[in-house]
Amino acid sequence: MSSESTAHPQDPRAEVSTAYLRQLDEEREAAMRVSVHPGSAFEGAAEDLHLRLEELVAQDAHEMTALMLDLAAHPELAFEEHRSARALAAALAAHGIEAQVGVHGLDTAFRAEIRGTGAEHEDAPTLAILSEYDALPGVGHGCGHNVIAVMGLGAFLALAALAQEDPSAVPGRVVLLGTPAEEGHTGKEHMAREGAFEGLDAAVMAHPYGYDLADQTWLGRRTLTVEFHGHTAHASAQPYMGRNALDAASLMYQGLGLLRQQTPPTDRIHAVIREGGERASVIPDHSRLDLYVRSQRPETLRVLSDRVEDVARGAALMAGVGLTVRWDEHPPSLPVRTNEALTGRWVQAQRRRGRDPLPHGVVSPSLAASTDFGNVSYRIPGIHPVIGIAPPEIALHTREFAACAVSEQARIAAADGAYGLAATVLDVLHDPALAASVTSEFEAAGGAIDVPAYFD
Repeated sequence: MSSESTAHPQDPRAEVSTAYLRQLDEEREAAMRVSVHPGSAFEGAAEDLHLRLEELVAQDAHEMTALMLDLAAHPELAFEEHRSARALAAALAAHGIEAQVGVHGLDTAFRAEIRGTGAEHEDAPTLAILSEYDALPGVGHGCGHNVIAVMGLGAFLALAALAQEDPSAVPGRVVLLGTPAEEGHTGKEHMAREGAFEGLDAAVMAHPYGYDLADQTWLGRRTLTVEFHGHTAHASAQPYMGRNALDAASLMYQGLGLLRQQTPPTDRIHAVIREGGERASVIPDHSRLDLYVRSQRPETLRVLSDRVEDVARGAALMAGVGLTVRWDEHPPSLPVRTNEALTGRWVQAQRRRGRDPLPHGVVSPSLAASTDFGNVSYRIPGIHPVIGIAPPEIALHTREFAACAVSEQARIAAADGAYGLAATVLDVLHDPALAASVTSEFEAAGGAIDVPAYFD
């Protein structure tokens, strides 16, 4: 006869304290009262060009809103964005612009290009605008990539119309890149390895968020799978004949917890034990952990990676088992290296739209995620500002944020962001001093790095 007892623990959600979040809110509110981004000292493009650019963005706003809502109604996951890519390519075709779909190694990537005066010259400035359009499983566009898609598209179409009216108004080349598979993957890195960013002088994109921020912290991220290999044995009759792979997994998990005490505040390690045996009476001979490792600088991400691997090897040694370590099933993503010269022009453009993006540090860097745009920003100069479509308390990757991604605030942000991206590109094309500063700042920060080989 068996007996069962059922516990009714208190709902664990009721025990989670919001004190730290309240503290961050208070600190942010205090910083917002005194923090002002310096903007830009460069002249950029002429005022009449900016006025016309705003008019062209406004002309397409209704079409962009309809497309933004359509993408939200038909969310597609990473590498599966066939309908979304076709919809964006069709919008370009409706404006007389041919897009190549299935480029740079990915079936759902696309590329379009416009050429203004001087574009035929080998040294003509060439800037890229990026659009994302993949969604999340279960929550759809809970990261607002439908908004990102039309911000990039709207910016490109406005510049294309400006160049059609007067080719001298867009002195160079502008490329629109549709970049799939950002969520949980690194689609831009796949594209980069197929030449997507070769010959480009800079790249710009913007991301919806709960604030207007000129620059937010984005962490680099690597993935790791660790498997421990032991020997089975009867857990009661002959336990001493076994080598317990679950012990090694448990030791590694605990070791990661101890390691966190000696890591920088913005480092992150997430781990789950995916496999650890099937029956309590059998000592398990196999276990597996899946991990994410994140850090704020490429250098610190490399150091953290080494230390995490040391923990795995130490756990194997203590448990007397073998191990297999596999890094980066998908290519790693680097932190975002923000180009301040470009950022200043984005800020100036947003101020024309009634927004005032906050400088870096106003929102705590502890509230940080990752993006594959970081890999772009270590190849060429780039910016990845965020634009507000939601209240600050609504987090990315939630159904609540997905609802905000089809709101009136999202529609306004899509137009403001489209103008901001187009204006930033136009300013660089028209202002040689600004273009030179963008390049010199990038070189002073270390220049391009060999992303695929960085962690070898």
